[in-house]
Amino acid sequence: MSTGSRATWHFGRLARRSRGGRGGRSAASTGSAGRATSRSTASTDSESDSPPEQALITLGRAGFAARGLVYLVVGWIALMIALDHRANEADRTGALELIAGKPFGLVVLWFLVVGFAGMALWRAMMGLRPNLPDKEGAGSRLASAGKAVLYTVAAYTTARFALTGHASGSTNQQSTDFTSGLMQHTGGRWLVGAVGAGFVIGGALFVKRGLQKRFAKELRTGSLSASGRRRVLALGMVGNVARGVVAAGAGVFLIDAAITFDPARARGVDGTLRALASAPLGPVLLVLMALGLAAFGAYSFCEARWRRL
Repeated sequence: MSTGSRATWHFGRLARRSRGGRGGRSAASTGSAGRATSRSTASTDSESDSPPEQALITLGRAGFAARGLVYLVVGWIALMIALDHRANEADRTGALELIAGKPFGLVVLWFLVVGFAGMALWRAMMGLRPNLPDKEGAGSRLASAGKAVLYTVAAYTTARFALTGHASGSTNQQSTDFTSGLMQHTGGRWLVGAVGAGFVIGGALFVKRGLQKRFAKELRTGSLSASGRRRVLALGMVGNVARGVVAAGAGVFLIDAAITFDPARARGVDGTLRALASAPLGPVLLVLMALGLAAFGAYSFCEARWRRL
């Protein structure tokens, strides 16, 4: 190889190496910039909520905790019924009465008031804001608005109980009064039957949600270990199935009341659970339901910690 050829070959190698080095440095620089942008975006996302929105989210988390406490107490009452002990009504009214009789019960009751009110405000926000993730559909926003109304009622009745010591009546009485009132109007039986069918369908959806673990997409559990995540999902699955079974059972009683034209046959949560106790293998079924409702209470605490809000 001549001297000129060798010089040309060495120059070509140096040029290629120089281009490669610049490309590597450029790629590294781009990667660093991408990581910096990602970190900046994450930081911006975490700080994007205004102070009022952050306060509302905190109230929403308190609402999930309040719901969890009520379901834990209802599960305990259902267990006492299964074991043939004298117990309060296995519903929210019975839970409030049981809580009120304990030390610091009044403090807990006012925590429930704040939690339910916070949940109502958060649900209302979910219903009014069309730009929230996974909440673009009108049906989803309408469901959130309906839940806001229910939690507003829960906050009001709990506050009234804390102030006066008088409950608004068990869910059994409320179901009977509701059914009786509707049946006094033309087509009332059909309306009661339609409401009962709605409860059955809603209960079936809860069961499906639990079995298919659809609730998992609402959780942010990246900080949990694999075993911790499995436990949270197990609580959610069992809890949603139990909640769905109770709702469907209450719906069946409403349909029965419509068919027989007998408002007294309507049942709330307490009546549905007590009906299980009188069925074959009733105590065993009721124990399972009690554990399931308690599981939903525990899962509600998990939502208070890890739910995407």
